[in-house]
Amino acid sequence: MEDTYKHKGLRKKLVETLRKKGIQNERVLEAFDKVPRHFFMESGFVQFAYKDQAFPIGNNQTISQPYTVAVQTELLNPQKHEKILEIGTGSGYQTAILLEMGAKVYSIERYRELYLKAKSLLNEMGYHPYLFYGDGHKGQPAYAPYDKMIITAGASEIPRPLLEQLKIGGIIVAPLGGKAGQEMKVVKKTGENETEENNFGNFIFVPMVKGKDTNYNNH
Repeated sequence: MEDTYKHKGLRKKLVETLRKKGIQNERVLEAFDKVPRHFFMESGFVQFAYKDQAFPIGNNQTISQPYTVAVQTELLNPQKHEKILEIGTGSGYQTAILLEMGAKVYSIERYRELYLKAKSLLNEMGYHPYLFYGDGHKGQPAYAPYDKMIITAGASEIPRPLLEQLKIGGIIVAPLGGKAGQEMKVVKKTGENETEENNFGNFIFVPMVKGKDTNYNNH
């Protein structure tokens, strides 16, 4: 795992692109400048690592477009020591950005292969999130309540267990909608059974799937 001057230069360019596209939170931009995105991709695809585009990572999943990750992170506005539940670890890139910003991250991944890969990579990079292989729809009640949550896959609605595990006053940033596309929502829990939501534009995410992946076999 090598992070060269060239990589660092490409990251600076990416940060400038994000700034031009409207990302204003300097703490978010700083995290993007620090986290080597190319570590989260196969070595043959390094030239794509700092382009502002999504890229396949296997299991029909993608590493999200940096701009999308930046939008979600800016809306989440993670603060130091906040407990954040992430649904969909994927490559672990979003997880690393949140950790870089000082949050305490609990992340669930339904594909065992991606879970194992992200776990080993993040540890190797010196990050220590709480990672779980399981069904994101159920959340992770053992560590609840959470200050904030982020869903990194398209959902038709916010699963009930997630709302139950969120602190009152906490927010969930999630792309909600159907397969054709989703709207980025910030859902705030205002009471035991009350929420209010705001919409922040259209995005396209891979769908959030129930259950964990059971097709996995050791080979």
